[in-house]
Amino acid sequence: MIKIKVLIITGLQAKDIIMKNLKEYKKHEIYLKVLPMPIAAFITPKLIIYHLKEKNIIKSLNTDKTTPIDNIDVIITPGLMRQDTTEIQKQLNIDSYKGPSNAADLEVTLDILDEITLSPSIPADVLIRDKQYHEAMKIINNQNSDKKILELLENEGNFKIHDCPVGIDFPMRVLGEIANAPQLTDNELLEKVEYYLESGADMIDIGMHAGENNPSKAYHMIKLIKDNFDVTLSIDTMNTKEIREALKAEADLVLSLDHGNYAEIIQDIADYDAKAVIIPTNYKEKYIPQSAEEKVESLELLTEKCKNITTIADPLLDPINSPSLTESIYACKLFRQRNPKRALFFGVGNVSELLDADSNGVHAVLSGIAMEVNANILFTPESSLKTKNAIRELKTASNMMFISKLRETIPKNLGISLIQFKDQYKKDDLEIDTANLPHIQAVADGKFIPDRKGSFKIIVEDKLIKAILYTNYEINCVIEATTARAIYEEILRRDLISRMEHAAYLGMELEKAEIALKLDKKYIQDFPIF
Repeated sequence: MIKIKVLIITGLQAKDIIMKNLKEYKKHEIYLKVLPMPIAAFITPKLIIYHLKEKNIIKSLNTDKTTPIDNIDVIITPGLMRQDTTEIQKQLNIDSYKGPSNAADLEVTLDILDEITLSPSIPADVLIRDKQYHEAMKIINNQNSDKKILELLENEGNFKIHDCPVGIDFPMRVLGEIANAPQLTDNELLEKVEYYLESGADMIDIGMHAGENNPSKAYHMIKLIKDNFDVTLSIDTMNTKEIREALKAEADLVLSLDHGNYAEIIQDIADYDAKAVIIPTNYKEKYIPQSAEEKVESLELLTEKCKNITTIADPLLDPINSPSLTESIYACKLFRQRNPKRALFFGVGNVSELLDADSNGVHAVLSGIAMEVNANILFTPESSLKTKNAIRELKTASNMMFISKLRETIPKNLGISLIQFKDQYKKDDLEIDTANLPHIQAVADGKFIPDRKGSFKIIVEDKLIKAILYTNYEINCVIEATTARAIYEEILRRDLISRMEHAAYLGMELEKAEIALKLDKKYIQDFPIF
């Protein structure tokens, strides 16, 4: 690898950040030029050229070494500099590019100088996001490699549930519950399992009906899934008859044992080498602990009673204000403080399903809290429209928090994120002077003139946008695709539209349908999706 002489241009405010972050940097030879401007974004190419020509001897960032500007291979300017770097390159005859918008990202930019071509106009952080993503996934994949798993399973507190490694040295595993599973047909059940696996579930939970007795159904569902998928399965019931039949069908995890039912089924769990989630209740005696201390003491007592099997403690995460999310989080923290190596269960769905808010942000925050208390399993169903894609979101959040934990950084600019509805990075606004132009107030008059070539009914179905053409009130054809552009281009190619206002309306509705498809929202033609 050839060492590149790199000159970094910055302002006064960013100087200390750059000095701190690059103090020990060795891959390339780094030089620094601090211009007399407080904010790097105020720097211009003209200013850079003037200062470098005025004093063409520049100093190394972390040594006393100096060099003439002519010896520099690459100049990196602030990413937020408004103009591009073309004039700098032209005047100084040195390759000049925009650096990242954030000075803290300079190290990543420098690391990939010999791998990608930076841009004279696009900030480097825009170009390196893809690299950040691949670096993040490399960490995750390395931790999940067969060799690494075998090594980590030697550590106390790590174990396998079927083929899924669980413990404080692994990313938090996502357990997706198929709620009310007995009411599903076999095909519906298998489709749900496939969807959960595609969404990233590490384990799948079969939720039985509370208060009912369906042991044969429990056996059938576990057996059916095991016959069709190599997946870690749990049975979600307090009914020991249902648990016993699920174990016979090779269930890997029991959800849940408490002080009231453990004695009846613990030997069966041990015989089948299954694992069990334990909760601090005794439902037979109508005992439900309220304080964090009571929950933890109850869990520790039950752990001792179940010492011949591997258990995962669930302090029972409470919904907000019912009675207290804060108290239940404290219970998780207290359990971890007193039991640093024991597995910990975190019931995310208890909160997100009972909160009227978009689930992705909720899942990100709850996963962060789970990471801080060293939880090992994130549990959720997808029982409502507002929590659809919960498993995919939790899988992403788990990866984010694991990388954040390993790097000892905040979960920001990791290369993966749960930002869906807002922008992560500021976008430059196009400045257009409209002061002296006429301003016309637009009016929608609602007039409608039928198109002689027909009309379109637009629906979103089977992960496709479908434009159904009606001619003389009869279906002519269905044009389908995953993007609005593909459909309207096909309509234009086939000359299926004749009026300009119809084309404009169609474009508007197709774009709404595409947004709804991407966000998994309900789409109804002529109605807003937000």
